[in-house]
Amino acid sequence: MPESLSLRRLPSALQKCLLLSLACCALAAQAQVPADNPDWQETEAPAPPPFNPRQLVSVDMPPYVSMKFGVDPATLAVTPDGIVRYVMVAVSPSGSMNAFFEGIRCATGEVKSYARANAQGVWTQVKKPEWRRLNDKHPSKHALALAQQGVCEGNATAGSAAQIFRNLKSK
Repeated sequence: MPESLSLRRLPSALQKCLLLSLACCALAAQAQVPADNPDWQETEAPAPPPFNPRQLVSVDMPPYVSMKFGVDPATLAVTPDGIVRYVMVAVSPSGSMNAFFEGIRCATGEVKSYARANAQGVWTQVKKPEWRRLNDKHPSKHALALAQQGVCEGNATAGSAAQIFRNLKSK
């Protein structure tokens, strides 16, 4: 390592901060490693549940996201295979609304979209729903925000649907 980049030349507190930051990054990366269970099988997803846009629990999004996101707590369900399914509603600044019936698998840090609803609440099934990483570069990070705000604790589900609802309400 060049002398100008040596850790020995940095103040002790800064060295500790850097090492702590690296440790946190390593733990975050480890939490995204798929669970080693080759026999895991997803239970069949039910039809998208009805949702009520007037009872949404908001999901905090970064300031650069102009849409508002919320989950209808009546649609939260934790399945025996470890999937948290829910309806996420997105409302644009102009007031138009879309909804997504999705599932998060905390064990692997993945999300799957099963169906989408238009402003009239008419559902369209996703033709070939596939699991994708929560931190993939897709148009919206709402599923990652939801996972971080109450659905997952590390790579485990944060409890029952009632517990997840309490987590989201208290954020």
